[in-house]
Amino acid sequence: MSSTTTQVAFPTRPLGRTDMQITRVGFGAWAVGGAGWSFGWSDQDDHDSIAAIRRAIDGGVNWIDTAAVYGLGHSEEIVAQALQDIPRAERPFVFTKCGLVWDEQNRSAPLQRVGTPASIRREAEASLRRLRVERIDLLQMHWTPQDGTPLEAYWQTLLDLKREGKLRAAGLSNHAAAELEQAERIGHVDTLQPPFSAIKRLAAEAEFPWCEAHGTGVIVYSPMQSGLLSGAFTEERARSLPDDDWRSRSADFTGEELGRNLAVAGAMQLVAERRGTTTAAVAVAWVLAWSGVTGAIVGARSPKQVDGWLDAATLALDPAEVAEIGNVIRSSGAGEGPAQPGG
Repeated sequence: MSSTTTQVAFPTRPLGRTDMQITRVGFGAWAVGGAGWSFGWSDQDDHDSIAAIRRAIDGGVNWIDTAAVYGLGHSEEIVAQALQDIPRAERPFVFTKCGLVWDEQNRSAPLQRVGTPASIRREAEASLRRLRVERIDLLQMHWTPQDGTPLEAYWQTLLDLKREGKLRAAGLSNHAAAELEQAERIGHVDTLQPPFSAIKRLAAEAEFPWCEAHGTGVIVYSPMQSGLLSGAFTEERARSLPDDDWRSRSADFTGEELGRNLAVAGAMQLVAERRGTTTAAVAVAWVLAWSGVTGAIVGARSPKQVDGWLDAATLALDPAEVAEIGNVIRSSGAGEGPAQPGG
């Protein structure tokens, strides 16, 4: 995307009813926020982060997903640094999120889910500054708030920001179909961002069909289940996760759940070996095989990790491969939700 590289032309899909056409994979900037907050991924070198972002862009990826809360503002700043010398017309779309507020005096304190209009506006303005842009391509409400703010209030604020030209599109993340329906009555929901992987599959039950019926784009996060389905994860690695890595406290990464999840990764590895690609790419391609999924957010902490999943932008699994992985999901008992498209 820069003047010194030749960008690969990946296939794109329309992001709902917006005017944006996005590649099937986008760069996820959660981990590049680094450590020092309650959901950090342990220490992260900023130079590696910038190099990873640039590798994804130069490889053909045309969107980045971040959030104000990732690294408590740091991820957005790193994204801005990575893009600063790319001509504005050639830059990827940048999507971010609001609704999670932190304590600057105690960065390890629990995050607060806040939805008041005043807070949403402050957060949007702060993201505009950190990202060094005049308009955010997509701003999404990260979670339903816990401060008593009704959906009508925070969703109307996002719609107002869009009408004022500060947002190109507005969406919801981690919201259920009933909440999407409630929001749609106020104004169109451009996008939904739910978790979705071969382990976390519940969004396929109600949210995907709702989005397809209403012209809402779907960009799923954690398609490799935070590294579990990358092909590089083992029981030994799970035991060695540092205390400042949130995954060390997650049930998915311990005990019997870990064994079931790694069995699914093993099934994906077999498909990858036959297709001459990586387990990570197969994990993402499996997610993209579901009707209603526009694109998948894939994280990386280094250019090498980007290289591990970039194939997913063009890789299409055949129905037999999707079913093969689905059969292992059923037999292992991993995760929850439909085991494959159509059941």
